[in-house]
Amino acid sequence: MRLIPATLKNTVYSAFAIGICLAIGKFIAAEFHGLPGSLYGLILFTMSLHFSVFSAAKVQQSISWIISNMGVCFVPSGVGIINHFELIKQHGLTIVTIIFITTFLLLTLVGLWFERFNKIKLSDKKASEEAAINLR
Repeated sequence: MRLIPATLKNTVYSAFAIGICLAIGKFIAAEFHGLPGSLYGLILFTMSLHFSVFSAAKVQQSISWIISNMGVCFVPSGVGIINHFELIKQHGLTIVTIIFITTFLLLTLVGLWFERFNKIKLSDKKASEEAAINLR
């Protein structure tokens, strides 16, 4: 009787293998610089599969899923624009308007929150400086 399906075990194994290689890659990048840590991690992952540190059969299903969904996960949004060009031709002005309005709202809210919290921080700092002066 299996408590955990093999697919889930392989997914966890794959995530562990990729995570370990990425962590080591980030460490290498922090120590030696040169390439980004994710690239060092990818090189380490490839080498670990080649030298059978990790089982290629166990990570094959997860890697196949990642490759089949690469367009959603990793490829820049420009490719999505090309794939949905007809939709953009039909609703382009609406999409651009929504992008500008939401960007403006986001920047405005972030600016207002920054000012509010910065004032609170400055008033706390000023109060602590006044208290320190009064103690002298």
